[in-house]
Amino acid sequence: MRVTARRLVAVDVRENPTQTREVATETVLESAVATTDEGAEEEGRNGGLQGFLSSLFSTLGGVFSSTFQETQQNNVVMASIAEQPNKGEIRENKQKNMGGEGRNRRVLQDIGNLVAKQGHVGINVSKPVARNFRAQLLANAQDKNKKSSTEVENAAVVAKVKAAEKPKEEPEVIVISSDDETEEKKKQYVPKTNKARDKNAKAFSSVLSARSKVVPLEPVLNIDATDTDNELAAADYIDDIYEFYKSTEKDGCVHDYMGSQPDINAKMRSILVDWLIEVHRKFELMPETLYLTLNIVDRFLSMKAVPRRELQLVGISSMLLASKYEEIWAPEVNDFVCISDNAYVSEQVLLMEKTILRKLEWYLTVPTPYVFLVRYIKASTPSDKETEYMVFFLAELAMMHYPTVVLHCPSLIAASAVLVARCTLQRTPFWTSTLKHYTGYSEEQLRDCAKILVNLHATAPESKLRAVYKKYSSSDCSSVALRLPAKNLTELS
Repeated sequence: MRVTARRLVAVDVRENPTQTREVATETVLESAVATTDEGAEEEGRNGGLQGFLSSLFSTLGGVFSSTFQETQQNNVVMASIAEQPNKGEIRENKQKNMGGEGRNRRVLQDIGNLVAKQGHVGINVSKPVARNFRAQLLANAQDKNKKSSTEVENAAVVAKVKAAEKPKEEPEVIVISSDDETEEKKKQYVPKTNKARDKNAKAFSSVLSARSKVVPLEPVLNIDATDTDNELAAADYIDDIYEFYKSTEKDGCVHDYMGSQPDINAKMRSILVDWLIEVHRKFELMPETLYLTLNIVDRFLSMKAVPRRELQLVGISSMLLASKYEEIWAPEVNDFVCISDNAYVSEQVLLMEKTILRKLEWYLTVPTPYVFLVRYIKASTPSDKETEYMVFFLAELAMMHYPTVVLHCPSLIAASAVLVARCTLQRTPFWTSTLKHYTGYSEEQLRDCAKILVNLHATAPESKLRAVYKKYSSSDCSSVALRLPAKNLTELS
């Protein structure tokens, strides 16, 4: 009975798995009933219940084993069908399988096993399919997705490579174009500038060579090098002292004051100056005393109107003040009264002295032409006594000439006197780099004042005011007044 049931189960499993399970169940139940009857009929074995249980489990094991073998066979068949290229056969097998399954169980619904991938619209997933075939379709779809993803990745890599190559190509294009433009600019512009520079270089070198032949370049000499051990020369402070003189010389300059003098004119002033030069020489006073005297006279006359009869009194009172300021042994008041032929008394001289000091506010420390003359004569190397006398001769002529005193400052008058003296004595070059450095004037700046001094020198022998001319015509002053004036103004150029 048991053997027959097992054989039936084996045959039915091959034909239809669902029907086989039902038949097997019925067979097992029948066999179980039969076994129970036989057990009851037989001698009442004690192990009847145990036999029933063993036969039941063995029957169930055979059913499940046959079902597992059928599943494996179906997998092999479906794999072979998937490898075949004929789509018609695949559809027929699908219909057969679906038809067989439809008779015994419900159609599978959507349980999450439907494949719906983007880009694969051609796959029909609306119908239920077998597990193995569905797995095959899913594998194919994944392969296609992998291919498409690899293609996308390859396209992205290619795009990245192109994007990485573009910056390399673009700078090359830009550099090439810029090089072309710069080369064109260089072709158009650089040769012109080089030619212009060559021309300028030739012209400048020719000018330098021409000038070097005419006037060689001279270094600036240190005129205070020999006075380093002389404490009275104040070599350490001399440059600062003269810089201060140049900055304050305008305080001692006078403006044209003849318009404010009703009884005095420029000619009367010249007569007074000529007489004061004679008095200065007679008293044998210092040169700086004479220049300070004339400065005091001009500044006082520019501040107060003076009658004609008091003009000489202003002169002797001014010289008295200058002598007290500059001299070690100043002349007495009676000496000035006597030199004026007793035209005034001592009280008048002292009263005028007080009046002048009040008007000038006791301001007597002013840079006169003399302080600049001393410095510029020292800078006129080589310096000698003849040059020194010639410079003082021209400077005193300038002090007698009212327009020169009014128009030009003391430092310019002194520098012009040095220039004209060098021209008159033929000291070449007429104006050196050393003189330009210490005076602060160029030859062109001194031209106008120098012409005036040359004219004064030329007219001095015929002038009625001959005090200066006589003074410097003597042998004590090297007779510099007798030298021919530098009429040729081209020598000053």
